[in-house]
Amino acid sequence: MNNPIPSNLKSEAKKAAKILREFTEITSRNGPDKLIPAHVIARAKGLAVLSVIKAGFLVTARGGSGIVLARLPDGKWSAPSAIGIAGLGGGFEMGIEVSDLVIILNYDRAVEAFAKGGNLTLGGNFTVAVGPVGRNLEGNVSLRSTAAVFTYCKSRGLFAGISLEGSCLIERKDTNRKFYCQDIRAYDILFGAVPRPAQAEDLYEILDSFTEKYENEAQRINARRASRELRKAKELPPKPSSRPQQPPAQTQLSPDFKDNRNEHKLYPELSSYHERCGNSNQPTIVTALYSFEGQQPGDLPFQAGDRITVTSKTDSHFDWWEGKLRGQTGIFPANYVTMN
Repeated sequence: MNNPIPSNLKSEAKKAAKILREFTEITSRNGPDKLIPAHVIARAKGLAVLSVIKAGFLVTARGGSGIVLARLPDGKWSAPSAIGIAGLGGGFEMGIEVSDLVIILNYDRAVEAFAKGGNLTLGGNFTVAVGPVGRNLEGNVSLRSTAAVFTYCKSRGLFAGISLEGSCLIERKDTNRKFYCQDIRAYDILFGAVPRPAQAEDLYEILDSFTEKYENEAQRINARRASRELRKAKELPPKPSSRPQQPPAQTQLSPDFKDNRNEHKLYPELSSYHERCGNSNQPTIVTALYSFEGQQPGDLPFQAGDRITVTSKTDSHFDWWEGKLRGQTGIFPANYVTMN
């Protein structure tokens, strides 16, 4: 159990390092699915680590202490600022409980709220949500969440009932002044006015390790994604080797010799769909089996699953056909599609 009684900033930093280890390292009680993901801390704009005690009967009181840090523009963590937490509540509850909290600040406005000093009510100044857990980087809800703050909590002790209390975070100015040997505001500490103290080196080693884990995990995921794309590209059928050529722009056909059937075709030498199918009013629709990005002007790009209206085609699937998609007309490799 970590001591919730306020102490000097050196002890608070040591306690914060211990709490972070408990939230982020695999133990017999904490499996990989119960940890704070590395990317949550690596992408955070700031964080607060506290130890809190709550006790009472019908009327309860909460108090505790900890530190808050912010991410500087160069990506490093700021020096710590001492904070306290206090609150009163009421309801059908009784007992005593000690909790460790990690508060992740996801946006600059949340860091600024902590940096302004004075009282700060959790849930009143910004949106608060329970943080995601697990080690999966891809598809994690935290990457899409709009909550300004994520909270993580581990409790020890006995406490039962429904709590209606409110809690306020308070800047501990005296503690900061004694540690930094000057009268300094939390705003100045969190925005880089003082260097990182050597007494908190254990804390910074843990925090920096999250960035390293996140970058390594991201590299592995990018490598897997690139490998999938490479395999997918190798599975694509070869494009037809001979491409139909557009007639020279300067060539002008006289009205007497103009072929009205090919008037709207990009490549007049393709045999006409209407010529081959007679007077049928039913257009030929094909579905793309693979994505085609197009390589030259006049190509018709599409994504796998798109439905393309064929305007001109040959009898071979190893040829270039002409079609329309989303108002655009162009040619495409016929072996990239299937007839509906």
